[in-house]
Amino acid sequence: MTRPALPEAAKAALETIVVPRSRDLGDFEVRRVLPSAERRMVGPFVFLDDFGPTVFRAGSGLDVRPHPHIGLATVTYLLEGEIVHRDSLGTVATIRPGEVNWMTAGRGIVHSERTDPARRKAESRLFGIQSWVALPANREEAEPGFAHHGADALPVVAGEGKRVRVIAGTLYGARSPLLVFSETLYADAALDAGAVLSVPATHEERALYIVQGAVELLGVPFESGRLLVLKPGVEIIVTAAAPARLLLIGGEPMDGPRHLWWNFVSRSKERIEQAKADWKAGRLGSVAGDPEFIPLPE
Repeated sequence: MTRPALPEAAKAALETIVVPRSRDLGDFEVRRVLPSAERRMVGPFVFLDDFGPTVFRAGSGLDVRPHPHIGLATVTYLLEGEIVHRDSLGTVATIRPGEVNWMTAGRGIVHSERTDPARRKAESRLFGIQSWVALPANREEAEPGFAHHGADALPVVAGEGKRVRVIAGTLYGARSPLLVFSETLYADAALDAGAVLSVPATHEERALYIVQGAVELLGVPFESGRLLVLKPGVEIIVTAAAPARLLLIGGEPMDGPRHLWWNFVSRSKERIEQAKADWKAGRLGSVAGDPEFIPLPE
């Protein structure tokens, strides 16, 4: 894939532009935004997938079999549809649009994500974002945990043609109730055509992902499916060229690089090798009521 050239007019505001890699998984398409050749991380975000929108036929749905994680927190956020989360702690939680699931893997957790059987009886839609947040060094081996917050619990800043939900961390003086382990920016912004969105320079690392629609920055148009990595220390203003949906991600830089292999994140390659062996030997746990699993890639 040819890397997009950085427009001259936008160089004062942008570090780089990431165009996701698309994969067709049969029932739906997944776009891998992070990590990329252009950018490995933004703040604590080491992984970001944009999946859907898709329509499942009656009798079908999402089926992500039980699989393990270490050294990260998974963050699930939906724009359409619903997913049932189950994990090795015994958690069963259904997530719907505007809500957030935050699963802290720490030293190790196993989970599955599926469409509820009752929802499979009719046609259903699914559209969402799956991201991973790397844990700081002193939390990499923390006890695993799970938190769910409903849409009503997440603060919303609205007005002048925009509605911004703060999913995690802080923005515009609002703070999400989600417990995070490093300074974080994660927000969902819905903009009417012509609405203006400012991205303050409060967080050192920031990026805008255009989920739907199109925006202009310094007079330069950008279409959906682009991650705009912003320069630090500069307030950024974007204008919606059409109704648009954006994600703001970022936070403080991580305390060192991270290795990422399959579903494992760690500062140490040796720790990832241990996690591989643990999963292959069945030592990382299982999901009650879901006997299937994804084997270790060979």
